[in-house]
Amino acid sequence: MTRLSVNINKIATLRNARGGSVPNVLEAALNCEKFGAEGITVHPRPDERHIRYQDVRDIRPRLNTEFNIEGYPSEDFIDLVLEVKPEQVTLVPDPPDVLTSNAGWDTVENEVLLKEVVGRFKEAGIRVSLFMECNEDFIEAAGKTGADRIELYTEEYARGFERDPENAVAPYTVAAELAGKYGLGVNAGHDLNLDNLEYFARMVPNLQEVSIGHALISDALYYGLENTIQMYLRKLENAAR
Repeated sequence: MTRLSVNINKIATLRNARGGSVPNVLEAALNCEKFGAEGITVHPRPDERHIRYQDVRDIRPRLNTEFNIEGYPSEDFIDLVLEVKPEQVTLVPDPPDVLTSNAGWDTVENEVLLKEVVGRFKEAGIRVSLFMECNEDFIEAAGKTGADRIELYTEEYARGFERDPENAVAPYTVAAELAGKYGLGVNAGHDLNLDNLEYFARMVPNLQEVSIGHALISDALYYGLENTIQMYLRKLENAAR
């Protein structure tokens, strides 16, 4: 079954709005794990507007599930990842000022950069995933970087799902099949939610992991965190039947 990794950035955003430690990011991560999440994702940015570098250091030794750190491979980010050694790092081509991740890698133009960074992480025993759109040339080039997986950027799927689910998911099915051809595992994330997750997971082959933050944390305001995580897991279970 596809694994569920919960992105806790939004919990950190709420904490930072008032300062202090409420809500407690570490406690939230541990509760997500206790309630059934199979991974925790964080995306520290240079301005630390949500997850802080110290949060990453605090969370790492306490988790029993997979830890996934997302971010742009600046030297500070690389040093942080090599220090805490998560199970997975997801490289995202984010400039410092973006609100949220909004594009995948051009792995042709950035091949030299990615090969060097991927090599450093893999030497440290860290699995590497690249945030990608459904561009066949870029997926082929991703296979040449040494990365283990790609994470499909699913905003376009989410936008098209209500209007035409079949056409919305079709490029992702092709992209996942192509990734397999080049020896790449497949993750996915961005705007997946309770409405569109099950269909996506059913239609996209070899989907190993989804990372969900904004929608899941928002749903938790209505349903509670434990119940919400179980609801998302049931969607993935249904897709696997």
